[in-house]
Amino acid sequence: MTRNPFKTALRERRKLPGFWLSLCSPTVTEIASQSGADWLLVDMEHSPGDLSQISDHLRAATGGGAEVVVRPPFSEPVMVKRLLDIGVRNLMFPMIQTAEDAQQAVSWTRYPPRGIRGISATVRANRYARQKDYLQTYTEDMTIILQVETPQVVASIPGIAEVEGVDAIFIGPGDLAASMGHAGNVSAPEVRAKIVEAVSLIHEAGLPAGILGYGEETARGYFETDGIEFVAIAGDAWLLARHMDRMVSAFK
Repeated sequence: MTRNPFKTALRERRKLPGFWLSLCSPTVTEIASQSGADWLLVDMEHSPGDLSQISDHLRAATGGGAEVVVRPPFSEPVMVKRLLDIGVRNLMFPMIQTAEDAQQAVSWTRYPPRGIRGISATVRANRYARQKDYLQTYTEDMTIILQVETPQVVASIPGIAEVEGVDAIFIGPGDLAASMGHAGNVSAPEVRAKIVEAVSLIHEAGLPAGILGYGEETARGYFETDGIEFVAIAGDAWLLARHMDRMVSAFK
């Protein structure tokens, strides 16, 4: 049985609002973790954050009630190994294109013979060798999320979802829109139709779907109209910029 409440909630198909964090600040992570959000995405792909900061984000979120998901800067095994060793147990892999990509990504998170993750005996992930059953139980608490970000990969969702170890599929609407010739316009009819198609395929495959959907109206539509289970309802930089601008404009 998993001790990861986020993984449990995904399996139960609950509505899970989360925040997308790119300011590289453990203090922001601490504040966000106490907001009532179910999950926090710490982004390494589109932020200047580095590996040495991630353990600080994990510590900052301890006791706050939100699970930390980390998106590595690129889908490759070395960074994944190091993230797992410092205790990351929820990973979002960017730009997955095929079922073969999905199989590779999962293999990076598993020890041999199920994968290629290298073993280090005394790491933060196993409480510095104090958790004696770690090698037998580590996958129970691990959540593997794969991102689909182009229209071509939508057709591959059924095959991707069949890969053992994949827990959820996350739609990247910004890159999806751009790859369809609608950069900056995720509401374009063709993009909306492709999102609906992707969600339908994810659900038909028996997995929960996730998406970026900043703002109450957008997030509510994804939750209630599209039936998406986990939505990034705002980002830290996005919230700060919007509310700073609103406060200043109220006095000008």
